[in-house]
Amino acid sequence: MSAAEYVTHVRPRWSDMDAFGHVNHACMVTLLEEARVPLLFDDATARGLGEFAKGTVVVKLGVDYKAPVIVDGKQLRVGITMPRLRQASFTLAYRVHNGPSASDPVAVTAWTLLAPYDVGAARPRRLVAQERDFLTEHIPEADGA
Repeated sequence: MSAAEYVTHVRPRWSDMDAFGHVNHACMVTLLEEARVPLLFDDATARGLGEFAKGTVVVKLGVDYKAPVIVDGKQLRVGITMPRLRQASFTLAYRVHNGPSASDPVAVTAWTLLAPYDVGAARPRRLVAQERDFLTEHIPEADGA
């Protein structure tokens, strides 16, 4: 993991390709989800913070394509930072490299605005102090926010 970002890897599947041989947009959104799940669900749950896995919803998302992502069997490097942390939401920013290394070109930049969600009450909830601490310890803030 780099000091500047949380790093994970995802592997596109052959079925992710569209008719042009690129990773389809909907599949790219799924790959972004696969990049954040180990952090927010597995790592957080291991630290006793299972509420992320019980309820975290995507409020908004944006995806910008710099280059096509071609499925060639290689993993993609995904760097994640946190440009914004609020009381009841946080934003993750993604840099998807067209290969497994930081030296591979960035093909996609994206962001997701996420909110913790209380499934039982059917409404968003505030982050507790331990969740905020976990987020700031594991995901560097992109702009000091």
